[in-house]
Amino acid sequence: MNAFRYAQAHDVASALASVAGDPGATYIAGGTNVIDLMKENVERPALLVDITGLPLRGIEPTAHGVRVGALAVMSDVADHPAVARDFPAVAQALLLSASPQLRNMATIGGNLMQRTRCAYFRDASQPCNKRAAGSGCGALGGVNRRHAVIGGSEQCICTHASDLAVALLAVDAVVHVRGRAGERSIPIEHFHVLPGTTPQRETVLERGELITAVELPAAAAARNSYYLKVRDRASYEFALVSVAAALDVSAGGRIRAARVALGGVAPIPWRAHAAEAALVGKPANAQTFAAAAAAATRGMRSYGQNGFKIALTQRAVARALAHAGGAA
Repeated sequence: MNAFRYAQAHDVASALASVAGDPGATYIAGGTNVIDLMKENVERPALLVDITGLPLRGIEPTAHGVRVGALAVMSDVADHPAVARDFPAVAQALLLSASPQLRNMATIGGNLMQRTRCAYFRDASQPCNKRAAGSGCGALGGVNRRHAVIGGSEQCICTHASDLAVALLAVDAVVHVRGRAGERSIPIEHFHVLPGTTPQRETVLERGELITAVELPAAAAARNSYYLKVRDRASYEFALVSVAAALDVSAGGRIRAARVALGGVAPIPWRAHAAEAALVGKPANAQTFAAAAAAATRGMRSYGQNGFKIALTQRAVARALAHAGGAA
């Protein structure tokens, strides 16, 4: 057993000071990810800073959209009328995540910060560059059925686990953070980073920075969104492939704006820019959706056991677009 200290933060400033000033410290809120990692001896924080008492739980419709506090729990966000009405893909993604018990504990900020479910990362006896730099990536030549088909590197081909982050990418969400240097706002598309040669770095957050809120912008509410999750079993399972599609379709049936985001296929929530380009200005019909689905898989490659994800992604994208376009 690894010994650690525990402290409760009573305000944001004290939380920031505690974590920024101690390289062995980490935040804990719902604890549904970090406690698992501690049990598996993957993470060994010297200090847990409990932030559950901070006033970051509100879910507030504003003139700019909906502002969701970082400590709001997943179930509350999914059930909020403004989220369910204006950002259905976000509510759907939350309700398809984990289990009811975990959704009642897990926070929005924690969900964005959760780490990969790659078996090599979570088994301390196996090589993993993300966990132990320079040890190698066991998935490259090993069991990789669940691994990335795009965005990986020779250092890491893990996939990102969050359903929510994929849906947030489709609605252009903004992550608000606070650090000792002040506050900043980060578009969700730029929040997570690809592994490259530094797979241990997963987000653009600096040491000690704390997510305070996630903003769902009002402009995205004009698009009809839908979240599709394909998995091995119907509940309590991570995505093999997921798609968040958001379309703004004119009265004449042409697509004015589009967002297509993918999960289960990359180390980060993956925005399919080529698919979006194939949609804008085109009629919202099966032919357009099929062309966009083909575009979504450009650049994907198999590492052996995960090649099926490429065809599965095409089918999932076409199906999600049909729902978002009202053709399903």
